[in-house]
Amino acid sequence: MKFQIKRLFLSAGVGVMAGMAAAVFLITLNAATLWRESHPWLIWLLPLAGALIGYAYSKYGQNTDKGTGLILEQIHDPSNIIPFRMAPMVLLGTVLTHLFGGSAGREGTAVQMGASLADQFNHFIKMSPEDRKVLLIAGAGAGFSAAIGAPLAGALFGLEVIQVGRLRLFAVAECLVASFVAFYICRLLGAPHSVFGPVGEISYSALGFVAVFGAGLTFGLAANVFMRFTHLVERLQKRFVKHPVLKPLVAGVLLVLLFHLEGSFRFVGLGIPVIQDYFTQAASFVDPVYKTLFTGLTVGSGFKGGEFIPLVFVGSGLGSALSVVLPLSISLLAALGFAAVFGAAANTPLACAVMACEIFGWSIAPYALLACVVAYFVSGHLGIYKNQKIVRSKRDQLLWMFCRKN
Repeated sequence: MKFQIKRLFLSAGVGVMAGMAAAVFLITLNAATLWRESHPWLIWLLPLAGALIGYAYSKYGQNTDKGTGLILEQIHDPSNIIPFRMAPMVLLGTVLTHLFGGSAGREGTAVQMGASLADQFNHFIKMSPEDRKVLLIAGAGAGFSAAIGAPLAGALFGLEVIQVGRLRLFAVAECLVASFVAFYICRLLGAPHSVFGPVGEISYSALGFVAVFGAGLTFGLAANVFMRFTHLVERLQKRFVKHPVLKPLVAGVLLVLLFHLEGSFRFVGLGIPVIQDYFTQAASFVDPVYKTLFTGLTVGSGFKGGEFIPLVFVGSGLGSALSVVLPLSISLLAALGFAAVFGAAANTPLACAVMACEIFGWSIAPYALLACVVAYFVSGHLGIYKNQKIVRSKRDQLLWMFCRKN
């Protein structure tokens, strides 16, 4: 009992730090995005920004370039304390990426900041490996919660992301405390959160569930393509462009050329206004392809920011486009894609189903759960986060679900 209370107090402290860091990050990132939008010429400097990020990480980053993979590595095998420098470096790297037009996300940055700050308690308080593991999980969930404004999903994300095939609830109380504290601290500090939707009234029918099942299949395939392309870019960069400064420099040149060839510049940066439009206007099936291309080149080449918002972009756009062929509203399909594609890519279907409920309302729950679970099983074992442990294959999970004895 004494140790449980200690963990809860520490988790609250983690939530405060993660919430403050996320608030500073979101406010700074919003300012950088507005500055870039009012100065379009900045995109021409994307290659130089990439070179600067590559140089900084190669000279000062130590092993922090592993990103979320380093956090998962330390959760599974606690050894070395995550360097404090991870938080400011990923913040600055993400802001630079977006200031000059890179196609990346932001929630991955908040997750890294939350977990790395949580690990700094080890410098002041003697902790067991189990305590350290719990705080890392709580910190990751708190960062996610503060960045997207969904505390329940943040808590569940911290628990679900560490391994595929088994959800362990050993740190559920600590994750809930850290996530809710981070959420309210971030809100108190006035950090901007994007608003999506509304979805409108949802009616349920057998045909509707069939349509959602079909959409889930498509969302899972889209997640798989996104991950495969991003990993392909990483492999090609390692093979042909080995210098850490040249990787983002070369990719930056290619991105600038492709952005200008595409011409609309709708896929630059976060693309929040485009995602919001997908809830009211049917998208083209080409949009998710473009976003996958630009994000894979950005994130796979060493720029910072993560994949959450790009995957939300892909999912919402694909869902919106599917409204032409499926008997469901544009807003509902966009909302389902919003949650399901990221859930499949991160192997966190339950957290993302809850996220959909927190963002779009709990009436979406049955459809959201079906879409996220179907997309999760279709997407395969490849994930956006390295060092996720596969405890039970998805095939075995399906067999367990349908063949277990009652």
